Amino acid sequence: TIVTNKSQKIADADGIVLPGVGAFKTAMNSLGNGTKIIKNAAAEGKPILGICLGAQLFADWSEENGKTKGLGLIPGEIIKLPKKVKKPHMGWNSIKRKQKHPFLEGIKSGNHAYFVHSYYFKPAKNGVIATTKYGIEIPAIIGKNNIIGTQFHPEKSGSIGLKMIKNFVKMTKKHSQK
Repeated sequence: TIVTNKSQKIADADGIVLPGVGAFKTAMNSLGNGTKIIKNAAAEGKPILGICLGAQLFADWSEENGKTKGLGLIPGEIIKLPKKVKKPHMGWNSIKRKQKHPFLEGIKSGNHAYFVHSYYFKPAKNGVIATTKYGIEIPAIIGKNNIIGTQFHPEKSGSIGLKMIKNFVKMTKKHSQK
């Protein structure tokens, strides 16, 4: 495991994790040349995991702090949670599987994950792997091919989150052996 913002180290990695916490516009601006590296990695089939804000960066654009262009890796938009719900959405919610995916290997619907967010990913197509309910049904996990994003924080979600992270490592190892 390497934590870095160095372009070459990211390009050479077997897999990439984009962490959460922050604002969309600031995160996109701070990526700079990293956007090209991430898009190239996605095109090469390299596993990429986005956590919370990291997952939101995969969208085409976000309405947070004015319309900001995203990475465009998974068609969709980032929009604010409805007025009828308390923001931020903070706490444990169950996740419901919608599709089979290696990231969820060994994980059943109904397991709980820890969420902290005020905006969510509204996909343009069928990229929803799992959902949760918070006033409305929202995507908890989105994905497209080698790209996977969680609206929740697996690193704060106990043994279930740890299992998901291990599954991502398996995906990365499998890809690096090709």
